[in-house]
Amino acid sequence: MKLLRFGEPGHEKIGVQIEGKNYDVSAFGGDYDEQFFAENGLARLEQFVKANDGELIEVPAGTRLGAPFARPSKIVCIGLNYKDHAEETGAAIPAEPIIFMKSTTALVGPNDQVMIPRNSVKTDWEVEFGIVIGKRASYVGESEALDYVAGYVLHNDVSEREFQIERGGTWDKGKGCDTFAPMGPVMTTADEVPDINNVALWLKVNGKVFQNGNTSNLIFSVPFIVSYVSQFMTLLPGDVISTGTPAGVGLGFNPPIYLKPGDVIELGADHLGEQRQEVIAYSAT
Repeated sequence: MKLLRFGEPGHEKIGVQIEGKNYDVSAFGGDYDEQFFAENGLARLEQFVKANDGELIEVPAGTRLGAPFARPSKIVCIGLNYKDHAEETGAAIPAEPIIFMKSTTALVGPNDQVMIPRNSVKTDWEVEFGIVIGKRASYVGESEALDYVAGYVLHNDVSEREFQIERGGTWDKGKGCDTFAPMGPVMTTADEVPDINNVALWLKVNGKVFQNGNTSNLIFSVPFIVSYVSQFMTLLPGDVISTGTPAGVGLGFNPPIYLKPGDVIELGADHLGEQRQEVIAYSAT
């Protein structure tokens, strides 16, 4: 299945995508949140969709899509997980996964605007393959790690490079700004991604292709990442692990290329759909 949420921010309803069309399943009840995943929600939803075959109401074209799940307890990210990206940024290939956190308040829909933070001059893009956890995971072995995965999601890990690299401390301060985690348009369940080791990802800015990668080039695989992260924190149902970005980020160019108001970012991945974001200047809300 492909899960989605639609409607105004903070008031999203739940839906599913079937053969490219979006349908309202709000009659199922609840939200795509920790409780949903923990209480066998995917299997129950699948039964609901089958029982209502031909009766589901299609979501009107042009309706805003939110992130395909409610705000997770945490968004965990893996840094420098593609060799070509590490090389373009001048970083050493990590011996173990680099873990940083992205604030959950950064989460927005796949086509929402990306806002450049106040005083930022180095806002950058990163297309990523995200893992959505399906059940509580702690000290999970690599061989069983995929049993804890509910599905996968497209993520633009928007990053402010000055905040991340030049301001001291951890990377987190350049990763968690408002609007810095567009996700969706759908969460594709694990059974609908035939080979997680061969998923193409791409990203364009203003129509020009900057990133064109594949999960076959991950330094640390999806099962390894799930197992590794679970050694350091308990992963809860609905949590997201973003697996890193391939080469082609703005930081990697000489001179670097950074986002400015009016730019348009487009990105996509096999089986996970596509996103489009307009970049806007900072505005207090």
